[in-house]
Amino acid sequence: MPGKVYAFANQKGGVGKTTSAINLAACLAEAGERALVVDLDPQANATSGLGMRANGTSTYDLLDGAPLTSLAKPTQFANLFLVPSRPELAGAVVELSQREDGERYLAAALQESDGFDFVLLDCPPSLGPLTVNALAAADRVVVPVQTEYYALEGLAQLVQSINLIKTRLNPRLAIAGVLLTMVDTRTRLSADVEAEVRKHFGALVFDAVVPRSVRVAEAPSHGLPLTHYDRRSRGAEAYWKVAMELVERT
Repeated sequence: MPGKVYAFANQKGGVGKTTSAINLAACLAEAGERALVVDLDPQANATSGLGMRANGTSTYDLLDGAPLTSLAKPTQFANLFLVPSRPELAGAVVELSQREDGERYLAAALQESDGFDFVLLDCPPSLGPLTVNALAAADRVVVPVQTEYYALEGLAQLVQSINLIKTRLNPRLAIAGVLLTMVDTRTRLSADVEAEVRKHFGALVFDAVVPRSVRVAEAPSHGLPLTHYDRRSRGAEAYWKVAMELVERT
C-alpha cells in the first residue's frame, strides 16, 4: 500500500515550506518510519538541506517516467530518503503544461511509493504546474504560514486552488493543517497574526508552532535537519511536537 503523501504548499516564498518538510521527515524517520522527501523546487533547497545534491537523476526524471525506486536515494540519516532536485527541473514547468494530462504525472509516479510510510513533497513557491502535480498526487496538504503582517494574504487563493484540485483532479485531497512558523513570542505582531489565523482556520491550525530561531536558520547551511544539528533547540522540540500532531491527524 503506498505511503501517505503530504504536499507542503504555499505560493508565498520564505514561509518555511522546505524547513518544515525536511525537519518533519527527519522526526518521522527517527521515530522509525520510512520517510521520503521529494524535492519539487528547482532551487533544490530540500536537497542541500539534507546534505545532498543531484548527481545524475532527479525529480525531473521522476516526472519524465523514471521509476521512483531507482530515484529515491538514501540520505546519511536512517530511514530517510530523498529524490533530489536540480535547476533543470524548471524546464518541466513548460513541458508539463504542454503535455496531455500533465497534472497527473507525479500521481502516477508515486504509485510505487509503497516502500515508504510517509512521502513529503516540497513544493516551489507558486501555484504552477509543479505544485498542481503535487496537490494532484497528495493525500493531505500542510500549509506553512509565517506569522507576519501579510500572512493571510494569498491563503484564501491557496485554499480555493486546493478545493479546485480536489474537485477536478484529486477527490481525496484535504488540508492536514496550517503550520505557524517563525513565531516570535516577544512581539505583539506574532500574537496578533496567530490569533487571526486561528480565528479563520480554527482546528485546522496545528497546536504546536515553530519559533523564530537562529538554530532553525543555521541548520540548512550545514546540510542537517534540526534534530541532528541541535536536538535540544526550541526549533527541534517544536518540530517533534508537530510531527506527533501530524501522525495523530493522519
